[in-house]
Formats: sequence, C-alpha cells, structure tokens
Amino acid sequence: MRQAMPVSPLNPLPAVLWALALPVIAGEIVFMLGRTGLIGGAQGIGLRLGAMQTTAFAPEMVQRMWQVGAVDWDQAYRMVTYSFVNTSFTHALFVVVFTLALGNMIAREFRPWAVVALFLGSAIGGALVYTAAISMLPGLPGPLIGGYPAVYGLVGAFTFLLWSRLGAVHANRMRAFALIGMLLGFQLVFGIAFGGAGYGWIAEIAGFGTGFLLSFVLVTGGVQRVLHQIRAR
Repeated sequence: MRQAMPVSPLNPLPAVLWALALPVIAGEIVFMLGRTGLIGGAQGIGLRLGAMQTTAFAPEMVQRMWQVGAVDWDQAYRMVTYSFVNTSFTHALFVVVFTLALGNMIAREFRPWAVVALFLGSAIGGALVYTAAISMLPGLPGPLIGGYPAVYGLVGAFTFLLWSRLGAVHANRMRAFALIGMLLGFQLVFGIAFGGAGYGWIAEIAGFGTGFLLSFVLVTGGVQRVLHQIRAR
C-alpha cells in the first residue's frame, strides 16, 4: 500500500505576492546588516535613511510638474518606490503581513497582473490625492514613505469582494466596510496615544478608495460581473 503524502497545513502563496513583499524583506535585511556594521562600514547605520531619501515621494514634485506642464521622468518613479521602503522594522512587518494575508485572498479573484496593478495603482492614487490635499492644509506636510497606501488598496479590494458577495445574497453591503472602519479607528487611537500621526492617513484612505474603485475593472469578470449582480437585485 502506498503511503499517503503529508499535506501541508499552509496554502502556498502566489508568486506575485512574494514579488511585492520580497523588496521590502530584502531592504530590511540590508538595513539590519548595515546597523550591525556587516555592510556599509561606518556608514551602514544610515542605509535606511539613504534609501528613504532616494525613494520617498515629495508632493512638491507633482506640483512642480503641474506648473511646468511636463513629466519629470527622473523623479516620477517615486510615486511607486516609496511603497517599498519603510520607516522602521515594525512598519515593514505590518506591510509584509498585510500584503501576504490580504493578497492571498485577493489573488483568488484577481489575475497576477491585476494584483500588481492594484498594489501599484493604489500607491499612485494615494500619492496624487495626498498631493492635492496638502495644498489646502496648514503647515508643511512631509514626504510619503512606506507601504501603507498600497496595502490599504488591498484592503479596498478585499472590501470590494465582500461588498460584491453581500450584494449577491441581498445582505447589508455596509458590513463590507467593517475592516477599514476598524483599521481607521485603531489608527486614530494610536495617533492620539503616541502622536506624530501627520497627514499620511490622507494617502492611506485614498489608497483604499483607489483599490476599491480599481477592483471594478481589475477583478476577473470586471464590470460585467458587477452589472450582473446589480441587475439581479
């Protein structure tokens, strides 16, 4: 009798999720080695700061491009790269966990290229809305850095899937927004308790909205699927 092969209790993650998470993981390994002096020598401790300066998104960049009416391609990459460098190990850990956990559920309904488009599109959407919003806010908001706007885009896609499924069974669709409400509530409490929240939440909410809206066209079946569910009501 053939012996049954053991079944792994963990479902393998799609390769596209590792493609999004590995740059963050690799960066944290490099920063850790830099702090210990194994790479970069005496300058190794500043590797994270150097990476943040190279990849951070400065809203003034888009404002300047708007004024001159031309795209500065030498700097436009920052609308994406800011999502792959984080301010701390804890920041990066949350980004990786949410990317893999939420992404694993989203990848069941989205093609691999659509997951990438969703992640990067949410980062870009968050950056652009942040740029538009800070022109009406007091003070001098800082640059964007970290993967939260892109991750919130994944939250938006997950919310879309719940919203769509609840609509299919004629349930209350507002229940689909429980996760984003919980996250924003936690963030508000954390910001009040520890301070330093800044205006980054604008980009995160914008990333959520971008991810939710992009899901209408990126999900398998796209607009036809949603229209069918609306007509079924």
